[in-house]
Amino acid sequence: MYARPCIDSLDFARNGRRISGQIPFSELPRLQDLLDSRQGVLDYSVQGGMDHLGRPVLDVSLHGSCQLRCQRCLGALDYAIDHEIRLLPCDQAGLDELDDDEEDFDGILADENMDVIGLLEDEILLGLPISPMHEPGSCVTAEGGRGENDRHPFAVLEKLKRN
Repeated sequence: MYARPCIDSLDFARNGRRISGQIPFSELPRLQDLLDSRQGVLDYSVQGGMDHLGRPVLDVSLHGSCQLRCQRCLGALDYAIDHEIRLLPCDQAGLDELDDDEEDFDGILADENMDVIGLLEDEILLGLPISPMHEPGSCVTAEGGRGENDRHPFAVLEKLKRN
């Protein structure tokens, strides 16, 4: 089993610390129902720092490729994860005061024992498409969804209509 690193989010950000590594997709339990294959790894880095207003921030970078299940044909769909986000750890009062119009970052609840892998998994889940599908024309269903040997379900009724 993969060791799950934990950080004090405010201290980590204020001291400009950095953590990076790779994690197998098989170690991300909340993703398993969405994946077609558990193969592959996710490269990640979390860099602490301060923004232009002197607030602690976490810059999260996620890169990898996973296989989702196409919702049209139920086949494997290669999906590239290339996600960069800036997070502002703060207390509940700070989250309530955040301006929704600020697009530079997302607020998260500061935690003295933040599970980094859980944070990464949250960000992946938020970034995945609701209904992943191949490009039009790439699925079996794009050509009508039937094989050459399959008959149309109303073919018998067509014969009755002619009699």
